[in-house]
Amino acid sequence: MTTPARLIPLLDQFDWASERLVRRMTGPFTDSGNGTDVPATAMTDEEFRWEPVPGCWSVRRRADGPGTGATTLSGTGGWGRDTAPFPHPSPPPFTTAAWRLSHLAELLTIRADHTTGTRALTRDDYRVEGEAAGGIAAFEAGVHAWRSVLAGADDAALDTVGYCGYPYGSDPENPFLDVVWWVNQEILHHGAEIALLRDLYRVRDGLGS
Repeated sequence: MTTPARLIPLLDQFDWASERLVRRMTGPFTDSGNGTDVPATAMTDEEFRWEPVPGCWSVRRRADGPGTGATTLSGTGGWGRDTAPFPHPSPPPFTTAAWRLSHLAELLTIRADHTTGTRALTRDDYRVEGEAAGGIAAFEAGVHAWRSVLAGADDAALDTVGYCGYPYGSDPENPFLDVVWWVNQEILHHGAEIALLRDLYRVRDGLGS
């Protein structure tokens, strides 16, 4: 199938943003922004769940219960992600790299399912990963699932309102092209947040290295 011309730049952006985030978390090198590779160490479990300020939301062992301000741990499995029902706390709590990456992996996976999959997957079904390697692998699986959806989208799909029935957003009321754009900005802005958290963790003791 020929890729619609208006989808090509969004595909390129999605591919680059996803790859850059994975390389930023796994190393051994990541792109500096000007095409030069700079060293990047693999994220550890400690860094993955690092809480730089009090009251962070994160992923936690289900047996430990939710963190400050959260009412439940979403997902399934031995780990869950801090959450609370709408209306959410204001101002929103600071979230860890683990929380942000889990959020990205979940939204990609469930959106893919509600576009060309079973259209039945919920947040309660989604397995939350509590360790860095598992969290990164879950994100990569979500990227692959969503990329497969995009690869099959033609011009008619891009214009179809409700082509994606993701139940935790406005997707059912929007043309699919708008959903594609929105997912890209999720990767871009949460990816930047995770990259900044990596920098802060590296200098957390004032070592600067």
